[in-house]
Amino acid sequence: MINVENHRGTPSNFIKNVITEDLKSGKVKEVVTRFPPEPNGYLHIGHAKAIWINFTLADEFGGRTHLRFDDTNPVKEDIEYVNSIKEDVKWLGFDWEELRFASDYFEEMYSRAVLLIKKGKAYVDDQSADQIRETRGTLTEPGQNSPYRDRSVEENLDLFERMRGGEFGNGERVLRAKINMSSPNINLRDPVIYRISHAFHHNTGDKWCIYPMYAFAHPLEDAIEGVTHSLCSLEFEDQRPFYDWVVAECEMNCTPHQYEFGRLNVAQTVTSKRKLKQLVDAAHVDGWDDPRMPTISGLRRLGYTPEAIRSFIFETGISKAYGTIDRQVMEHFIREDLKLKAPRTMAVLDPLKVVITNYPEGEVEWLDAENNTENPEMGIRQIPFSREIYIEQEDFMEDPPSKYFRLFPGNEVRLKHAYFIRCNEVIKDENGKVVEIHCTYDPETKSGTGFTGRKVKGTIHWVEASQAVPAEFRLFEPLFKDEEEEVQPELVPEVAGAELVQEDVSESVETGTEKSFLDDINPNSLQIVQGYVEPNMKDAAPQDKFQFFRHGYFNVDSKYSQPGRPVFNRVVSLKSSFQLPKK
Repeated sequence: MINVENHRGTPSNFIKNVITEDLKSGKVKEVVTRFPPEPNGYLHIGHAKAIWINFTLADEFGGRTHLRFDDTNPVKEDIEYVNSIKEDVKWLGFDWEELRFASDYFEEMYSRAVLLIKKGKAYVDDQSADQIRETRGTLTEPGQNSPYRDRSVEENLDLFERMRGGEFGNGERVLRAKINMSSPNINLRDPVIYRISHAFHHNTGDKWCIYPMYAFAHPLEDAIEGVTHSLCSLEFEDQRPFYDWVVAECEMNCTPHQYEFGRLNVAQTVTSKRKLKQLVDAAHVDGWDDPRMPTISGLRRLGYTPEAIRSFIFETGISKAYGTIDRQVMEHFIREDLKLKAPRTMAVLDPLKVVITNYPEGEVEWLDAENNTENPEMGIRQIPFSREIYIEQEDFMEDPPSKYFRLFPGNEVRLKHAYFIRCNEVIKDENGKVVEIHCTYDPETKSGTGFTGRKVKGTIHWVEASQAVPAEFRLFEPLFKDEEEEVQPELVPEVAGAELVQEDVSESVETGTEKSFLDDINPNSLQIVQGYVEPNMKDAAPQDKFQFFRHGYFNVDSKYSQPGRPVFNRVVSLKSSFQLPKK
């Protein structure tokens, strides 16, 4: 279900063509997809694409989508992740037809594993995790058969039942599929399908001490739920033969098919869950929802809207190509979404006091200011003006270069929504730093009066001093310095207590001269400054969004902002050289 008005379907793509043909031929009667996250971390921008693809394609064909948690590894999973995933899916504008858990099918999966043993297609292996890894072979060399590969059916059934009964410790034994240790596809070299893990499970408690591996459980879940089109990212392509083997050898009534699409990669962005968790656990960031994180909760806290994310994903399309999208593309869509939504107001991030010496002391004047020049329906607001104001430090120079049109001694500028002012005097402290400037204003030049007596080349923003609201501004840059895309992940089978996980080549144990991804953390990724905003913003609520004149789009932080002391996250600057190609 899609809870979004005027939602756009997917652009033309190969998966849509497959579904069209499947319906036309009668191969399927109803389209059923699923979004199957593992609850071992928070969702990121790559997951947003998978969510959009699964829900949107099913909706286009009148089908349904399940939200299913692949909760097969209790050591890494937590109810916190379950709740955050549900929140993120709904925030993006989608709702599931059914909520499922892989753990709901543990008994069924166990019985299918027993069936494999009875057919001579699975065996219990006593080798350690290291021994299994060492004998798995390489991409150019075949693997070696386990010395336990030819155990009898009866012995395997007995051992597997005793594994379930808790007789053995973690890592002592595993159940492996019996396929082909010489297969050119390393995923078919007798992969582990069950391991022992004496750990509390968020859904089943202490009922189980053996758990199916993800690669074994996933196709069974799809078949049990009647999924017709199992959509996943391209790194799972080499897993498809094992997916099909499991469905066939376990004699499932439904035979779903797996289709792979190119995952969404954004430059200077890490989306490996293991790396993201490392950033969180080592306090390199302020939690999973840190605005520098590529998580959906991080993007939400930064100030991204679901509309901008959906538009971004729509533009990237669906293909089998692997590539990386420039960050500016994503930033373009949040600018486009906010430009007609966000009120345009003034904030001073690096204050310099200005005294207007010919303005009456103690007097406050209220001026009209439009809230959004591109959207007149947003109306106007009133802002105070008085003898003392704040401007930006960078809007004044005592000895400016040529073509500097802001404030300097003897020069005149326009104050946005107010008057012309001229700098007459500069006040410095004992160290020679400018701390205050004295100006005069021309009452005939008030904005909106139609004054045409003379023109000025510069317009600067300001905030009235006596009623200005102190505010904190958080300015973000990419978390990583390196503009190279994240290394494409490959699937590495892990055994005996570990999940079959995506593991980046770059995530191998770093020793000697090998470089850690942490070495690329940008030390300037967060800058916190103190300044002022207009008084009408003192009650700004979390997730309220504004365009600050010349500074960019900002969002009220949901974690640190307090009534009367707002904290603003800069979502994106105002200008970018990026433009979408014309169609």
